[in-house]
Amino acid sequence: MRTGAAAGHVGYYHEAILFDSEEHLLAVVVPFLLGGVEAGEPAVVGFGARNAELVRRALPAGSGVTFLPGGDVYARPTSAIRAYRKLLAGYVAEGATQIRIVGELPPQTLGATWDWWARYEAAINHAYDDFPLWSMCAYDTRVASPQVLADVARTHPREARPDGSHLPIGDYTEPTSFLAEPRAMLLDPVQRTAPLVELTDPTAAEARAAVQAADRGQVPADDVEDLKVAVSEMVTNALRHGQPPTRMRLWSGPDRIVVTVQDRGDGPKDPYAGLLPAGDGATGGLGLWISHQSCNHVALHRHDDGFTVRLTAGNPYFPV
Repeated sequence: MRTGAAAGHVGYYHEAILFDSEEHLLAVVVPFLLGGVEAGEPAVVGFGARNAELVRRALPAGSGVTFLPGGDVYARPTSAIRAYRKLLAGYVAEGATQIRIVGELPPQTLGATWDWWARYEAAINHAYDDFPLWSMCAYDTRVASPQVLADVARTHPREARPDGSHLPIGDYTEPTSFLAEPRAMLLDPVQRTAPLVELTDPTAAEARAAVQAADRGQVPADDVEDLKVAVSEMVTNALRHGQPPTRMRLWSGPDRIVVTVQDRGDGPKDPYAGLLPAGDGATGGLGLWISHQSCNHVALHRHDDGFTVRLTAGNPYFPV
């Protein structure tokens, strides 16, 4: 039987904590976790080191709360979904009727790579809905930008507050609608220079060769190999499922390699493409799924001229 605000709820009970002080954060998190322990429910913290230590100090010794290495969990959206689904499945197999989790994204994800984390926050409303999960995602309003906070409001059905209330967020948007909306692609600074490579209708082999030629040792060798796989998949997708011409552009920066693949089609029909292994071969879903696991950032953009995928190997963060 589920307890607390999620009592009687079926599936995922997803909330945001929009905090502006340590006291605010603790006033929500500590009762939430201890309430789970008291009810015999798994209670898990997926915070970064600073806030994890803050919560750990606020809890009584031997509280029974589990702490995850937050930075590792949130390496990429796809890895976060896989890791949490495995964790949740394990708890359910052990008999849990509800799992409580509080988590936070690393600060660097709230900038240049926020677009795929916004998609993650929307997608998990579906991806975790087959588990009795009650989770709270913490966002520091002193740090998060207005755009991030607007997306948080649209991807979380409820807000948990220090007074113990759990209020619906009026801006919440169903995930399929949110994910289908066009999102502007922030221009990486390296894209302000002329591309190192421009190819029209390249073969997968030509695309891989272009990435290999751009490697000057500025990114780890494994990242280069992963990018070659991802670019090959995206070029193949565009040629097979998109509308010609397919254009590939590549930029090489001091700490990253950036590739865009563009065609004149509408892009994948599956709104969860890339984040969940749900797409079928007919719509290119498998290629995007592979690319989201291979690259340090994948940006998707629907525009008047078609559909563009941008793939980044190396450091994906830049000032915005």
